[in-house]
Amino acid sequence: MSELDGQVEQLVEKNQELADRERMYQKVFKSAVGAFLYCSFEKRTIFILGQWTEYFDFDIREMQGLSKLLDTVDESYAMRLREVLFLETTGEETATAECLMKDKRSWMQFCVKVYYDGAGQPADKVIYINNITRLRSQNEELTYMAYYDSLTGLYNRNYYVRLLSEYIRNASEYGHAVSIMIIDIDDFKNINDGQGIVIGDELVQQFGCFIKELCEENIIACHLHSDVYCMAIYDPNGKVCIDSLHKAIDKRLKEPFKLSGGQEIMITVSIGAAEYPDAAMSALELINCAEIAVFKGKSMGKDTIHYFDTSVKEDFLGTIELEDKLKKAIANSNFILYYQPQYYTGSRQLRGVEALIRWQDEDSHFIQPSVFIPAAERNGTIIPIGKWVVEQSVKQYAIWRQQFGFPFIMSINISALQYKKDDFVDSVVNTLNKYGVSPSEIELEITESVLIEDFDAVYEKIKLLKEYGIRISLDDFGTGFSSLAYLTRLPIDTLKVDKTFIDTVLTDSTTRVITESIIHMVKALKFESIAEGVEDEEQYGYLKIIGCDVIQGYLFSKPLSPVEMEHVLRKGK
Repeated sequence: MSELDGQVEQLVEKNQELADRERMYQKVFKSAVGAFLYCSFEKRTIFILGQWTEYFDFDIREMQGLSKLLDTVDESYAMRLREVLFLETTGEETATAECLMKDKRSWMQFCVKVYYDGAGQPADKVIYINNITRLRSQNEELTYMAYYDSLTGLYNRNYYVRLLSEYIRNASEYGHAVSIMIIDIDDFKNINDGQGIVIGDELVQQFGCFIKELCEENIIACHLHSDVYCMAIYDPNGKVCIDSLHKAIDKRLKEPFKLSGGQEIMITVSIGAAEYPDAAMSALELINCAEIAVFKGKSMGKDTIHYFDTSVKEDFLGTIELEDKLKKAIANSNFILYYQPQYYTGSRQLRGVEALIRWQDEDSHFIQPSVFIPAAERNGTIIPIGKWVVEQSVKQYAIWRQQFGFPFIMSINISALQYKKDDFVDSVVNTLNKYGVSPSEIELEITESVLIEDFDAVYEKIKLLKEYGIRISLDDFGTGFSSLAYLTRLPIDTLKVDKTFIDTVLTDSTTRVITESIIHMVKALKFESIAEGVEDEEQYGYLKIIGCDVIQGYLFSKPLSPVEMEHVLRKGK
């Protein structure tokens, strides 16, 4: 083979290698996601590679043709794209632009790299174009999730705390104040339970949208959790304050929220307010102080605003301490029962006793039921306490019934939460069977508040208790707003006239008229009447004249310990 033939063969092989590489590069570019433009400054030409035809319906073959790309993007992005596409004018090597296209729906990323020769002149340029619409959408969704609550569109708790912390830092630096308010929808659980969580969520959403309308410069809000929101005001000029926001909220709540299903729901809110630096020095502490203020406000009645101060915090901490002691008392059985006798008005003979719980703490101090019963109802410990009261009073009655040989009535107070338990009736009946006590000798006392919360459910349980033969007494009659509405429907045996009437029955003519009306009505309905809190002979004489059946109060006896009660039972009266 001649030298020329060898050179020709090498050239053929080289050309084949170049063709193979070109074919490989073409396949790689066609498989790649995105489009490529290769620009040669020496030849002033452009080569198109990759998925160009999927993105654009025109070709670019010359350098001046790059301007066509500017017409594909939204006008507000054209200037930035021009800077990137003609990067060589700045002497920079790389740049990127993310542009919204003219269709207002898709996004393209333009990445440019310029290659310079030894003299610093541009020699080649590669432009990479990629559709990033899905990536942008995912990033925007992740960003939204990082900062906003998906249900209400308000800030989420974490981001809100960051912003509130920034407010506090600025306030600290410039000597300003930051006010916050916790807004809690009253009785939201009843809405959720009664109408369903879908309705509850829509209500939370609508109220959250209203809260968002109140936000402006230096006012931020978040959906804290469930039905609770938090607003913060950083207002160095003092134009906006808690009171003004409260008035705006109060005005809106005079109208119902109209839901998509046609429901119209009226709500009230309880608000707790606190201010930096008076209440706390950090964002989380400030939120906690406002929550304490809400808690205090709800305990004093809903649909109100309550401001945090030192006494509120002390009361709250006292309540927490009380509830903690209460849990220990349940575990250690630190409760005892006292019994207050009830006497027939005419004969002064013993009718029965009312079991009254007493709590003696670790320091041997008696804590009044008016103090610990509300705390027990708030934290749910009233359930085990109430069950213990039923068990112990029935057990004690069985002992006395066998010991003294004559029947009387054991009255037991039952809380609203006990009635809500599905197994309440079975639990009471099983306790009676356990100690062999006749149902007719046990009387369960209910208050009107139990009926107001869920009349139908309570009514069914009372009806079932009556079918077993257990007596039912309506306690504190006359202190509520709808007592008369229940009397014709309730299968009760006894009605107790509240002590507040007895206290002034001799001195106030209005009270006297009401009391006499109650007694006459009770007789007409064939119920038994009991007057609570009778403390002197004049009250007793008056109640006897108007026909009250039974007397209970300090005139005849204070609540007695089991040992003291046994002395009364030995007398048989």
